[in-house]
Amino acid sequence: MGRRRKGRDISGWVVIDKPAGMTSTAVVNKVRWAFDAQKAGHAGTLDPEATGVLAVALGEATKTVPYITDALKAYRFTVRLGQATNTDDAEGEVIAESAARPTDDQIKDALLPFIGDIQQVPPKFSAVKIDGQRAYKLARDGEDVEIAARPLWVEELLLIDRPDPDHVELEMTCGKGGYVRSIARDLGEALGCHGHVRELRRIWSGPFDVEDGLTLDQIEERAKQPEIDAFLQPLEVGLDDLPRVHCPEASVAKLRNGNPALVMGDVDYGDECWAAHDDRAIAVGVFKGGELHPTRVFVGERERH
Repeated sequence: MGRRRKGRDISGWVVIDKPAGMTSTAVVNKVRWAFDAQKAGHAGTLDPEATGVLAVALGEATKTVPYITDALKAYRFTVRLGQATNTDDAEGEVIAESAARPTDDQIKDALLPFIGDIQQVPPKFSAVKIDGQRAYKLARDGEDVEIAARPLWVEELLLIDRPDPDHVELEMTCGKGGYVRSIARDLGEALGCHGHVRELRRIWSGPFDVEDGLTLDQIEERAKQPEIDAFLQPLEVGLDDLPRVHCPEASVAKLRNGNPALVMGDVDYGDECWAAHDDRAIAVGVFKGGELHPTRVFVGERERH
């Protein structure tokens, strides 16, 4: 028999307003400790100096992480014009400078090619793997890192503010895999003045908004206490972007055992959807011929919210 995990078998989502100076993994570990949870993960890494929405999944909610990761998300960030750094943010060394400063209209025009389906080269100091190794490790070792461009969907990229000639505040809504640091770097190059990210904040991610985010102080104040469970959101929130179908009582056991079973709902053949019974998620799968063919199943008896 496998060793049983320590902690509570509790499931749900916790939305944290991540502070600057912490890794996403450190935040997840803090939340897991506070809830005494057996299992935890997050839906999308934020750089250590970035702030904002970090959605932490506990227990069975970790099975819904891919749907939050794939969802649209929005960032508000400040670009420092006139300087390029080796990390594309303020933590790196300045490697190029320019006295040129574009006008607001020039910036707005330069933003247009970054909207829609674009190809983006991730920063050299990123977690992208190259021949099995992380790009940031190779870059720190002084190797000349070449990273292939990757597709990215940018829904919106707006000029929000221009506090002074050296800085511009932007807001971007994008899909999975977007690097704000690359946007800042490439925008600076397009404007002929260089650029890097000065500040970065994720303001929403899928169904989670920064206004609903908890501080780590709030988490620590209720750590290991029954009252902390009031902070949990239902695991079903992570399935908001998928259509929902009804799972009758007779199909519950079949789906939880990974077998196709009858469901009812207004979905088309081949659609991915999730089945609920008494408002609880039973399984995610593909709808075929009146049945759900499960790809992810959720256990029955557990503490959940």
